[in-house]
Amino acid sequence: MIDRRLIGTIRKSLARYPVVGLIGCRQVGKTTLSKIITEESKDVLYLDLELTSDIAKLQDPELYLSQFSGRLVIIDAIQRIPDLFPLLRALVDKNGTPIEKDKENLVAKEFPPGK
Repeated sequence: MIDRRLIGTIRKSLARYPVVGLIGCRQVGKTTLSKIITEESKDVLYLDLELTSDIAKLQDPELYLSQFSGRLVIIDAIQRIPDLFPLLRALVDKNGTPIEKDKENLVAKEFPPGK
C-alpha cells in the first residue's frame, strides 16, 4: 500500500476536533485516506454520496445521523448535499463535541464541484 503522509495528521485532527474536512482536487487520494481511516477504526459510518443508496439514507438526515452518536462518521462527496453543513454544525453544537458526547468525529470529505 502507498504510504500516505497525511494519515498521522488526520488521526491527530480526529482526536482533537469534532469535525475534520478533507478538501482537494480530484484523484489526489481523499477517498483512499478516508477508507484507510474507516478500516483502522471501530464503529465507523461511511457514506458515499455518489451512491443513490447512501443518499436515500439521508432523506431525514437529522434522524439518521443522530443514530450514530459516539461513532466516527465519514461522508464522502458531501458537496452533493450542501444542506448537510448547517445540520452537522447544529448536531455538533447540540452535543458538545461532534454528534456524540465523548469523542465522536466526522470527516466531511468534499472536492470542488465540477472539477
